[in-house]
Amino acid sequence: MNPNMMLAMAVSVPLIITACVLFALLFFVPQFLGIVLIREMQVGIIVKKFASQNLPPGRLVALGGESGYQADTLPPGLHFGYWPWQFRIFKMPVTIVPQGEIALVVAADGAAMPPQRILAKIVDSDNFQDARKFLVNGGEKGRQLGILTGGTYRINTAIFAVITSTEAQHHGMHPAALRITRVEPDQVGIVTTLDGAPILAGEIAGTTVHGHDNFQNAQAFIDGQGSRGLQEQILLSGTWNLNPWFVQVEQVPMVEIPIGYVGVVISFVGMAHLDVSGVDFKHGDLVNQGHKGVWVTPLYPGKHPLNTRIMKVERVPTTNIVLNWATRTESHNFDSKLQSITVRSRDGFGFNLDVSQIIHVGALDAPKVISRVGSMQNLVDHVLQPIVGNYFRNSAQNYTVLDFLSARSERQKEAAEHIGRALGCYDVQAIDTLIGDINPPKELMETQTARKIAEEQQRTYAVQEAAQKQRKQLVRETAVADIQQQVVSAEQGVSISELQANASVKKAIGDAEAIRLKALGEAEGIRATGNAKAEAYRAGVEALGMQGYTLTQLMQIVGDSKVRIVPDVAVNGGNGNPGMVDGLLGLMLKNQTGAETKAA
Repeated sequence: MNPNMMLAMAVSVPLIITACVLFALLFFVPQFLGIVLIREMQVGIIVKKFASQNLPPGRLVALGGESGYQADTLPPGLHFGYWPWQFRIFKMPVTIVPQGEIALVVAADGAAMPPQRILAKIVDSDNFQDARKFLVNGGEKGRQLGILTGGTYRINTAIFAVITSTEAQHHGMHPAALRITRVEPDQVGIVTTLDGAPILAGEIAGTTVHGHDNFQNAQAFIDGQGSRGLQEQILLSGTWNLNPWFVQVEQVPMVEIPIGYVGVVISFVGMAHLDVSGVDFKHGDLVNQGHKGVWVTPLYPGKHPLNTRIMKVERVPTTNIVLNWATRTESHNFDSKLQSITVRSRDGFGFNLDVSQIIHVGALDAPKVISRVGSMQNLVDHVLQPIVGNYFRNSAQNYTVLDFLSARSERQKEAAEHIGRALGCYDVQAIDTLIGDINPPKELMETQTARKIAEEQQRTYAVQEAAQKQRKQLVRETAVADIQQQVVSAEQGVSISELQANASVKKAIGDAEAIRLKALGEAEGIRATGNAKAEAYRAGVEALGMQGYTLTQLMQIVGDSKVRIVPDVAVNGGNGNPGMVDGLLGLMLKNQTGAETKAA
């Protein structure tokens, strides 16, 4: 063997022996000496193997040092005197309940529960961490009313079984049941308790118990004589630590009253019935809020947290409601069962009437209406339908079919007055009654149609005759007008002719006078001229003598008359007739000179 290996073995053997000794000192010697170490996240469960006294019958956990499971536990740290031949220590992990969850507890030891109870009462035991205190204070075995909320607990698992969400399925529960109860906004939680006193006879829900912090303090509910079953009290929006073995919560929407409506509350629970409707209201009764019956004050538009398992809310429209006795139906569907009204007239004809009735229910009158008839649908089916239908059936016997056709407005007015008085007795205001389509018998309508057509034809003929007469009169007047124009033209022509004749006469008279005056003037002028000439002749004769004066007058006349004495071209005779040629040449020169003179 290699010396080095031998040396290494010689060194390692003591080390191994030392380690074994240390291991024995750490693990076996403390136990042998009765020393127990409990870590921070542990709890020590003590089992005493033997003792001078044994546990009494029916007990599981020892309080006085008896053999068996001990009520007390070991907290973290070193503990002495727990000899292994006398004690056995179980180091169990602490109980952790996650935030947002709860844990249920089942006690394996304690006093017996009363037979009328299903859950053990809550006693002071530091949230089940002190088993001794639990047993001393009278804690009961079985499922506990108390719960554990989110946190870390040192529980003696020998006496208490803690059910968290991780172990829920092993105990036949759904993990969601161990989450805190959350009521959503706009919702209410309707509570049913599974433990408590029986509900009083004649009641359907347990009365409100105060001081139990919305069922989170189950013991306070039990101590306050709370009843098991459906509860009047509800849970509003929020989160609640509730024991699912004690309460069940059903979430339902809040009661919403829309605009244009009121809600009439019919409560099946509450204080004793006490009518406040007054002596004048004889067909129902009303109570104040909180009492059993129809509440006198309605709910106005909005959202109301009500327990709809113990209350009924009847919505009543406060706007005008139109109801049709016809084939059409309004959106509210109150008139879905109404049909056209079949009536029989005085003359024996049966026919159908379409009727519309407009009603209004006041907000403060709504509880009276509901107290009287139960619901708006009952108001329509059991009040309006017989009142309106029977009125028209009865009144139709007093009129013929033609009365309805020709005097609809009168029949409508009569119906509105009668129905308005009838509905007023039910605290309902009748706004108006309207008669729609009237469907008389086909045979009657054919006869009436033929008669009407004949009457219309007669009227047409009369109108046409009147039109022809009018046309004839128009033609006559037109002809007279046309002749009148000619007459007027002739009269105007005569007038013009007369005026023209008068003008001609006047002109002739004027012309004659002018001619006469002219003749007189001319004669006078001639006479004056003659006298002047005679006077000039006598003067001339006297001056020149007869022959000289005559020659002078003769020359004046020749000059005034431009009589040529000397010719323009003189032609003289000679050999070869030269005079003719000269004459022609002279004449041509004269003409050319004259043309140039005109051109210039």
